[in-house]
Parts: sequence; structure tokens; C-alpha cells
Amino acid sequence: MKYWAYFVAKLMAAGLLIFVVQSAIRWSFPQRITIFHTQQRLFAHDLSYTMVMMLFFLFCSGLMYAVIWDQRYRCRTCLRRLRMPLATGSWPNMFLIGQPRMEYICIYGHGTLKVPEVDLTGSKSPNWESHDEIWAELESLEAGRK
Repeated sequence: MKYWAYFVAKLMAAGLLIFVVQSAIRWSFPQRITIFHTQQRLFAHDLSYTMVMMLFFLFCSGLMYAVIWDQRYRCRTCLRRLRMPLATGSWPNMFLIGQPRMEYICIYGHGTLKVPEVDLTGSKSPNWESHDEIWAELESLEAGRK
């Protein structure tokens, strides 16, 4: 629940930033111009306004992409960025060893995220595996070695 609340909060902050930038753009340009005794909107009639709006659209698209991309690589429990990427699988022996993917881990042991690098059968969503007691699992593996 905390994971999605943080995502909504980031989206709201991005929306507020977009609103402020849009208000600044609208404040700096007049709303309508007169062409042949008729009132026209600025878009597609004023090159500078049209270019600014194009750059504003690219800014909005990039900001939303960055918010979603950042959320994808966060721990579902503690909301920290996932670290320690590990490449698994093999590109040349994809069908024998396994498809290549990147695995990320929460440094506090809450879970791992496996992101596939190949889209043979369509886009796959990342696989999040929660580890409630990762330190107990690691200690049992260490005890099994002795």
C-alpha cells in the first residue's frame, strides 16, 4: 500500500510542476491575436508559442516517463532504490541456459526484482519476489555448508 501511495504522491507532485510551468507559459504569452480582423488562438499562428508548447509537451512526457521508470526500480516494502544489478542468462545460449535478464536486490533484504531483457513473446512485466526473512535464508545456507 505504501508503494502505491508513494507513486500517487510522485504523480501529484509532477502534475503540480506541470501546472506551474503551464501557468507560466500562459502568463508570458497573450491568449489571442488578431489576424484579418478575427481573433485567433496562438497555437499554429505564432511560431514561438507553438515551439514552446512543443517543448512543454516533451517536458511533460519525459517527466511522466521518469516518474514511472523510477517507481519501477524501487523496493515494494521500504521504497528505497533497488541496487546490485546482476546479469543472468545467456544471449548466445538463450534456449539452453535461460533468457537474459537483470536482477536487482533491495539492500535491506526485502526482495528481488527480475527484469527480462528479451521480448520474444511480447512485453513481460518485471517479476518481484518478496523475501520476508532473507537473512534467515542466508544463515541456513551458510549452516548447511558446514
